[in-house]
Amino acid sequence: MACSHELLTDLYEITMAQGYWEAGKVDEQACFHMYFRENPFKGGYAVACGMDQLADLVDDFHFTGEDCAYLAQLPAPGGGKLFSPDFLDYLREFRLSADIDAVHEGTVVFPNEPLVRVMGPILDCQLLETALLNCVNFQTLIATKAARVCLAAEAPVAEFGLRRAQGAGGGMWASRAAVVGGCASTSNVLAGKEYGLPVSGTHAHSWVMSFDSELEAFRAYARSMPNNCILLVDTYDVEQGVENAITVGLEMAQRGEKLAGIRIDSGDLAWLAKAARKRLDAAGLTDVKIVLSNDLDEHTIHSLREQKAPADSYGVGTKLATAFDQPTLGGVYKLSATRMPGQEWQDRIKISEQSVKLTTPGVLDVRRYYHEDGRVAGDMVYDVNRGVGESEVIVDPADFLRRKCLAGKRYETLLHPLLRGGNVVLAPEYRDAMTAQRRCREGLATLDESQKRMLNPHSYPVGLEYGLFERRRALVARLRGIE
Repeated sequence: MACSHELLTDLYEITMAQGYWEAGKVDEQACFHMYFRENPFKGGYAVACGMDQLADLVDDFHFTGEDCAYLAQLPAPGGGKLFSPDFLDYLREFRLSADIDAVHEGTVVFPNEPLVRVMGPILDCQLLETALLNCVNFQTLIATKAARVCLAAEAPVAEFGLRRAQGAGGGMWASRAAVVGGCASTSNVLAGKEYGLPVSGTHAHSWVMSFDSELEAFRAYARSMPNNCILLVDTYDVEQGVENAITVGLEMAQRGEKLAGIRIDSGDLAWLAKAARKRLDAAGLTDVKIVLSNDLDEHTIHSLREQKAPADSYGVGTKLATAFDQPTLGGVYKLSATRMPGQEWQDRIKISEQSVKLTTPGVLDVRRYYHEDGRVAGDMVYDVNRGVGESEVIVDPADFLRRKCLAGKRYETLLHPLLRGGNVVLAPEYRDAMTAQRRCREGLATLDESQKRMLNPHSYPVGLEYGLFERRRALVARLRGIE
């Protein structure tokens, strides 16, 4: 889909941009943060993804003459044109000059801590909001789902949800995010080409149906793909399909070839897999793998493993590529500080009528602390301009009685440069999906098992640095008039 990334936005971002321009706020600096409020899938963590596409989005960000011509013809509901000609002239010359810091893709992240920080002219920051959220929300959701599926499987998982994905763009991003989250491969050939992902796939039921018999179909496929032969055995009857696969497997062995596996895509997968394994082993085909598919997710895979289904790998499509049980991550992008050039940052906070929507002021970053054994101990959200108190205490923003001292522990900061002065500075190794997959795997290994379980996971401690917590509380009290 050919489109202008600059117009991949909500209209109100551009109407606000005109408002900032007309109000003389073009030079005013702002700081925004992108974060989410709850872990997806009722889980204990999320996996950050989408920063590579964010870098593509902001690279050479500008409005073309065609973009401005489109905006010029938009009508205002009250009559006349929506945008002024002078503002559109400004947009034609506009070039992004913001700075962006973000967590690296594949980083395990948690609610209420910034994944992305955007700083620069307030107009620049505003124009990036919608597309940034679109990049990071969806891909973080899919990468998290993939991580849950792969943890449940403890075996290779192939993603093949393109045909059920939310359009071509959604399918591409879903395939990439699924690999970042841990999938061994994708069926999406274009995603493989564009993102350097491993691709996999064999044949469909239609291949079998196009021949006069299943055995004939299997033999033909084995001749065509002797080095990629996984036979789909449930087109007519799984028991007979396994027998036909055994026949072809033995014939391949006589030719010095190897039947790689069989796939079962319907029925009682655990029972059928056990029966198939017994027959394959009895025929001497002990190294032939069994692949299970059919609307799988982490819960069905967990059940299959509890039943000791002898699966060597899994194919997961619809429920992964569409994040079937949760449609969105719900990430938000909030203003936290402003200043005029050369002046001090001024805190900005949204209080709202719901405590869950209370924001955190300041220019923020995240410190991740570790126990001596390498497990994560807690995350501290702190203001980079105020520093961290000697006590290194974090306070749960939702419950001031929950506090934790992290002093003396090793830590790292999570936000890293992605854009400086409008120029992408993210190194290629931090844009690679397979590198991000390794980071995800290593990050998940630092979590306690209780934080990775699917049912009622233990919550990971994320809190505000004590001084920041107190400053936020004082600001709320002042704005509410309850000092």
